[in-house]
This record gives sequence, structure tokens and C-alpha cells, in this order.
Amino acid sequence: MRTAFFFALSLRFALANPLAWHGMHVLERRDTAPSSFVKIGPAPPDQVLTLRLGLVQGDMGGLEERLATISSPSSPEFRQWLSKEEVEAFVAPKPDTVDAITSFLSTNGITSTPTTPARDLISITVTVEQANGLFGTQFDTFRHTETGGETVRTLEYSVPAALKGHIEFVHPTTTFPQTLARLPIATIPIPRDIAPSNTTTGPHAVPSSCASVVTPDCLEALYNLPATNATETSNTLGVSGYIGEYANQADLTAFLGSLRPDLPPNTTFALETLDGGSNPQGINQAGIEANLDIQYTVGVASGVPTIFYGVGSDNQDGLFGFLDLANHLLAQENPPHVLTTSYGANEADVSVPLYQNLCAAYMQLAARGISVLYASGDGGVAGSQSTNCTTFLPTFPSGCPYVTSVGATTGVPEVAAELSAGGFSNVFVRPFYQNIVVPEYLSALGDTNAGLYNQSGRAYPDIAAVGENVEIAWQGQFGLVGGTSCSSPIFASAIALLNDLLIAKGQKPLGFLNPFLYETGKITLNDISSGSNPGCGTNGFPARVGWDPVTGLGTPNFAALRAAIGV
Repeated sequence: MRTAFFFALSLRFALANPLAWHGMHVLERRDTAPSSFVKIGPAPPDQVLTLRLGLVQGDMGGLEERLATISSPSSPEFRQWLSKEEVEAFVAPKPDTVDAITSFLSTNGITSTPTTPARDLISITVTVEQANGLFGTQFDTFRHTETGGETVRTLEYSVPAALKGHIEFVHPTTTFPQTLARLPIATIPIPRDIAPSNTTTGPHAVPSSCASVVTPDCLEALYNLPATNATETSNTLGVSGYIGEYANQADLTAFLGSLRPDLPPNTTFALETLDGGSNPQGINQAGIEANLDIQYTVGVASGVPTIFYGVGSDNQDGLFGFLDLANHLLAQENPPHVLTTSYGANEADVSVPLYQNLCAAYMQLAARGISVLYASGDGGVAGSQSTNCTTFLPTFPSGCPYVTSVGATTGVPEVAAELSAGGFSNVFVRPFYQNIVVPEYLSALGDTNAGLYNQSGRAYPDIAAVGENVEIAWQGQFGLVGGTSCSSPIFASAIALLNDLLIAKGQKPLGFLNPFLYETGKITLNDISSGSNPGCGTNGFPARVGWDPVTGLGTPNFAALRAAIGV
């Protein structure tokens, strides 16, 4: 997703006279800073910057081809996922790239530190004066108009022309700090006491109460999910947490006691932290989002070992810590088989080179047999959360072809939830696995919404699950929440339970889901054919029979999915 070295002599005077350095290639440029930032003036020349250099990766085309083969149900190599070392061999920069970058830095007296297992991302520490010379630019100080916070950025930077084809990006440079959308939406004020309703009228009969209050019992009935405990301890489910959202054990215990009394009341989750993250347990520190994500994984994927990843604010990846977590997992010998994330942003708010690098990281996780699920967003066609717009706003990172984007449904029987974000990426083109269903939808859609979206872009969401009136425990009380951040952990739990069955049979986990879902799995899903996702002054996209950019291919039917994978 989207440096041969012959000018060492000229580099020696680059710092002293960067403007005299001929043959520079502009790598990134923006016309103005975001409207929420104002320029204060040149950054102090002695201020220290930590910059990340993204090196051109070795053979991502080869990795993409290999992934297409091993993720296709029609291939004899289906689900023969790659090892950590095999993936890194594809990704590692070629020797001439390593030599060029090493010479460039050493000539200027700078050392680097690799920050990824494949050594395709490196970190350097320089002063503003050095950075200005190295990259033919002027770093300035900008102030955020609302918070007053200051940041050092530039609107344009260059690299020596001989490094073109060896270096993808330098960060942070033209990418300004952005706000990560926080999901979900509280649809009934919290705190609020709600009496649990966990009585069915028969095997997999959907309780009438599920139309207004969704519990794990409702999900078992709606999606034929098993209540019996998983058996395989090697099967793990990851839940990511950001922006100071903490998962609370006391709330989880209360949730299980009321809504999953068949599970041991001391059921818990493991914790891993990075970027200065933590997970304090003060009841007033419990997060709505983190609690939702943990309660609807631990409480739905019965018995599957669950890991909460607390990602702190000390991240420098320009992508809210998403890339740091991806690289954290890539460095592990045994990362979780499923990762669910309920956060996102609008695609236009992130740097394209950084986005492409993140998507490449997700391709690597996919090749290693990891299912990466993301909530599609809560703004309909108006983005990650409803925004004023004149054209449809695709969300991030649902546009990456190597994640599985999850939209939302509501009600019994299920219809598309209006908040369910969906549409078409402006960065990534349509992947091979969508080449049948998306053109079918576009043909049926006709001229509706013409000119408001990119018809050739990667389409999303891929699938859906319940996303409104979901009951959680929060700070000692119960309440209802809504958003696609409910949908992602629910669908992730279904995948984790299927993985448990596969591993028990000595088979590999489902891994990269999308080719399977579009080729075989689509007939195993509950097709949602009514509703729409309005926004930007329009009715948005209509749901219809087959795939649609509101609910994707549909919601899970566990029994049918289990039959499709032969367990």
C-alpha cells in the first residue's frame, strides 16, 4: 500500500548550504496547513526531532501474489500461511536501498535505529537545523487553534534525487496531528440500570427483547453462536485500545454475572502495552469503548483467550498508534489469530504514504494468518462520524484491502443501521476479490450518487453485525451503546470461535478473511437487503440483495460458516 549512491561529496556540504544542493526530489507537499493550525514561525534550530524514514520494501508485489494464492479457497495451498521469517524476506529492503540510505546518513554523521522486524522503517534523531539541510526544507512551529498545543511540521520536503526509489516517506513532516474518532455512541444515557433479559423461547429462537436490548444471548440466537467453551489455548483474540480507553475487570465481572452467568465469574483477559500505554483499574477510569470491546469478545467468544492491547499516546507513527501496534504484532512469533479495532478516522485526514505503509503492514499480518477487523465508522456516507460534506467521505483504514471492514445492522429481523459507514476508497483500487459483487451492485445502483464517490475504489464494508442498542456494563452500571464498534468485536468473536474448531482439528486458522468471504463465505452469511446509510445531504447507498456498501455481504451464520470450512 502505498535509494546506487554517487553523490557523497555533495552531501558533505548539504547541511551548510542545502539550497545549493542540486538534484533534489520533492517527496511530499501540501499547499497549506490544516485549518485548525496556524504557523507561529520557524522552529528553533536546536530543537531535537525524531524522524522515521520509510524505506522502499523489497518485494511487496511478490508478497501480494503469494497472499492471493494462500487466501483463496480454490487454491490447493489455501490457508498455508507464511512464517514470520518468510514474510520478512519479502518485505526487507533490497541491499542497494540499504546501502544508499546508510551512506546518506553516515555521510552526515547520523545513525539510525530499525523500528520494524524487516528493517523497512528506521528512526533518526536530528536537530531542526540538520533536518532542514537533509531534506531541503524549513520546519516551522504550528499552533492548534483550539487546544493551543504546538507542533513542528513542514509543508514540503525533498530528498536527493538519487534516493528516489529508495525512500517512501519521512515522518513527521507534512502530516499534522489529527483526532481519532472515538466510538461508540451512547444511545441511552449511561449510567443506567437495566434488568438482564437472557431467556430464549427455544433453541436459537430470538427473544423479543432483542429488538430493543441486545445481549450475548441475543447474538447466540441471531447468529447461531455456540455457548460452549472453546478448548484451544493457542487460539487467541486481540482487542486494541487507544486514546486512554481502559478495559475494566470489575465491569467485566458484573457483565458476565448478569449476561453470561454460565461463564466463570473470574474470567479475565491478558494485557499488553506499548507506546506508554496502561490499563488502570479505577472504576471511574473505565472506558465505554474498551469495556464494550472486551465484554463482547470475552463474553461472546466463550473461552477464547483474549488480549487487550493498551496503546498509549507516546506514538510517533502519525497513525494514532495503528502502525506501532501492527509492527508490535509482526515482531511476535505468535501474534493473536484475530485482531479487532473499533477506532478510525476519515481517509482524507491521513497521509497517503503513511496509509500505504500501514496497509502493507496489514498485508504482512494477513500473510501470517491473522484476521484484522475494523469498525467501518458511524457517519454513513459522511465518514467516520457524521460530518458536513458535499462528496462522500471514505473512512480509514477500511479502504485497505487487507483489513475486513465491519458495518452495522439494527433490529429483529436485521436491517441496515443508518449510521453504518460504507463506500469506496480514494486511495486503494478495487481488489481482485471484489471484482464480481461490486460491479453487480454498481450496475443496479445506476446513476444514483453519481460523482459523489470513486467507483473504482476498494469498496467497504465487507460484512456486518448488530450495531445498535447493545448492552454493556460501565462504571458499575448498565447501559446501551451503538456504533460499528459494537459490530467489529461481535464478528471477531465468531471468527475466533471458528478458529477454535479449526485448530482443534489440527488445521490453520481462517486468517485473511476477504477472499474466503467473497468466494465461498458469502453464501453462509445473512444477507441484509433493506435500509441505507444517509449523509452529505443524500440518502446514501441503499442496501440490496448481495453485497452493498452498507452491510457488505451480511451478518454471520455460525452454523453455515462452520459447514463451509468443514469442521
